[in-house]
Amino acid sequence: MNTLATVLLSALPLGAGWAVHVWWLRGCLNRARRDPLTGLRTRDGFTRRATTLLKDPRAIVVLADVDKFKDINDAHGHAAGDALLKATADRLAHHVGRSGVAGRLGGDEFAAVLIDDHGTAGDMLAVLHGVLARPVDGHDPALHTTVSLGWVRAADFPADDLSGLLRRADEAMYAAKQARAGMRRAGLGRLFATVTGRRAGRTGARQDSPVVGVAA
Repeated sequence: MNTLATVLLSALPLGAGWAVHVWWLRGCLNRARRDPLTGLRTRDGFTRRATTLLKDPRAIVVLADVDKFKDINDAHGHAAGDALLKATADRLAHHVGRSGVAGRLGGDEFAAVLIDDHGTAGDMLAVLHGVLARPVDGHDPALHTTVSLGWVRAADFPADDLSGLLRRADEAMYAAKQARAGMRRAGLGRLFATVTGRRAGRTGARQDSPVVGVAA
């Protein structure tokens, strides 16, 4: 056996070990980008995928917030609250499908980016709103609530990045929650929901009046 062959053979165990190590690190990174309760992407993982999807002019950004979630926890316990969050996440992920992305931004707040192939985002999200309000399977039928949705079509604000679009969707969501309207779309006329356009203390609050509108 020549010297080159000997060197190559001796390097095989090292190469295999390194490949296993890389595979393990990749798995750790993927798990770190997944929320342990819901299995959805965390903010970092969501941001990476969503930023790519926003290159498509058909993209829409959705922000969803569970209504009266604290009341659910107080009345039914934290385990029931966790079950509600898990059911909400599962339904959102199923509705978004493989062409989009869903993530849990924290607490009872979820975000998604979908590709609106047929220009029917309003109808599509109306269906989603109904699905998210269903009782949680296998639990007390009283364990359910509505979810307020705010959404924005990325093409309406071509200068905005993901952060800006999420802010607009958040403003629309908060207006929907205040009006108990279920869902609202940003960018269809003026509705001054709050002074800052976001709930007090939230990051990214605008100092000017938000532009949001009714679902369409």
